[in-house]
Amino acid sequence: MSAFLRRGLALVLGQDNTLQGLHAELEASSVPVTYAQCRACPDPCDEGHEAYPKFDVDMESHMLGSVRPYRRQIVISTGQSDWDREITHTHGSLAAYLSQVEHKGIAKERRPSVVSLPRSPPLDSLLLRQKELGTVVTANPPPPTAPGVFNAEDAKKISILNGSHSTLCEDPERETILIFPDYKMVTEVPRSLEGAQDLWNTVIDPQLGLGGDLLQKSPFNSWVIPYSCVILLCSHKKRDKRCSIAAIKLEHAFTQSLESKGWTVDTQLEHPIDDPLEDFVGTEEEQEANVMRQLQDIQGTRTALIVRNSHIGGHRYAGNCIIYTPQGAGVWYGRVSTHEVEAIVNNTIEEGMVLPKLLRGGVNISRPGCSSLHDW
Repeated sequence: MSAFLRRGLALVLGQDNTLQGLHAELEASSVPVTYAQCRACPDPCDEGHEAYPKFDVDMESHMLGSVRPYRRQIVISTGQSDWDREITHTHGSLAAYLSQVEHKGIAKERRPSVVSLPRSPPLDSLLLRQKELGTVVTANPPPPTAPGVFNAEDAKKISILNGSHSTLCEDPERETILIFPDYKMVTEVPRSLEGAQDLWNTVIDPQLGLGGDLLQKSPFNSWVIPYSCVILLCSHKKRDKRCSIAAIKLEHAFTQSLESKGWTVDTQLEHPIDDPLEDFVGTEEEQEANVMRQLQDIQGTRTALIVRNSHIGGHRYAGNCIIYTPQGAGVWYGRVSTHEVEAIVNNTIEEGMVLPKLLRGGVNISRPGCSSLHDW
């Protein structure tokens, strides 16, 4: 579609693409936004950035709202940065087995429990805080109204992605999975239908709360992801080469920017030295509180993990990135080039503020009563 037609369609649909309109829409949904410029360098750039490749990007249509709600997003270890066009069609892959579990309805029926309430991490945090204060939560906050902005507990879908990280398991037939917005890492997942079923039952079932299934012993080992932010970069060349081209440049730019500010940046997981969450002994509430404490402790470590991932939709907005935080927020940005990286690092990663002009949507970024995404 031409730029002229995209602008015309936005007008017909009554979409306000002005910065003021986007701010108003997001502030009405309690999203912490900033008026900072998305581009921190002049145009044309004289800041010494790497030359960014020129390719067609949709710069006219209304990008906010181009994210479909999901309860959880999982990223499977593959050690690769490109995959078959449809990852769930790759024979013998964990993505394919998980797709079978989800769509054929073979997930086992679960008996109800307090732990399996479908709460998102921000609400879990609120519950724990109010318990400490002796108050009671009577109802979930109202859902946000801005398009593409949603609370995880309001969704049922599981988003399945492949990632560039390698497995931490000694057995190469077992995968290491990143789970968002729970901010959890799970190891020892067999690449089999049984492994996918067990993962669903104990970790990713939309009915499960932050602690996972604490009523039965998990066959896996899991930890809180040991980084204060995770950056996902779409690099799926077989879906659209623009994403692959952008991801290479963006990974380098994010690494350079973060390291210049004293951050440690990894592109592969480090094996955690702490005991897995399954080894914690306590009541269900104590186990959930243990997870929350670890999430709060990891926030200030100034460590980042960058992972390239498979198709997330919206390749016409390349480069695409998702920034996850321990608080359970996931910020989806599009139209990102190396020129916007510094602003994303300064405002979103360090300050917890959303840049409306780049926003496609986000999970758990509606934070009533909070001044930033970093607030608990």
